[in-house]
Amino acid sequence: MTKVEVSFQHLPTTAISDATGGHTNLRSDIKPLADHFKVAGRAVTVRLPDGENGAVLEAIRAANEGDILVIDAKGNTNRAVAGDFVISLAKGIGVQGFVVDGVIRDIAAIRELNFPVFSLGTTVAAGNKNGGGQVNVPIAIGGVTVHPGDYIIGDVDGVIVVPQQDAEKIVVAAEAKLEKDEKRAQEAHANGKESIIAYLDKVVAK
Repeated sequence: MTKVEVSFQHLPTTAISDATGGHTNLRSDIKPLADHFKVAGRAVTVRLPDGENGAVLEAIRAANEGDILVIDAKGNTNRAVAGDFVISLAKGIGVQGFVVDGVIRDIAAIRELNFPVFSLGTTVAAGNKNGGGQVNVPIAIGGVTVHPGDYIIGDVDGVIVVPQQDAEKIVVAAEAKLEKDEKRAQEAHANGKESIIAYLDKVVAK
């Protein structure tokens, strides 16, 4: 794991969003299947034809340990891009998580695997395997363009894309924002109600 990836692992998505200006946040309907799920790593991108999922296996085979599969499923909520068996394969070779503009199935088994999945939800229907799909090409997911190798950071608050060329400066900016927020909280709560009123008066006066 690189220094940048370690930094992203420890930063909340809210601080990273502030550092990016919020321009690369995925839509809020792409949510984690469990509140404790957190991912931070490089994107292996997958573009699927509507209702298909065959290329997901190709992407798993192409992934390196710690990568995150980012799957453009065209927002299809009728057919799953993966179930527990496919998820178990991904986990077994070291894939860190899935971020899907679509749905998965076998949610209870996936939760037991403790494998981070961020998606539009679940379905009972399997995806088709009639062919098509592309791996490691630019995609659009959740209203944001993702290129192979971009950084993906997700937690209970949402998912953010950080272009790989901007990663180091975003880490610096996010860490600075987090430090600033901590100092603000200490100032506002230093003396209970008195310091809260003083902080509010200062902000309102601006």
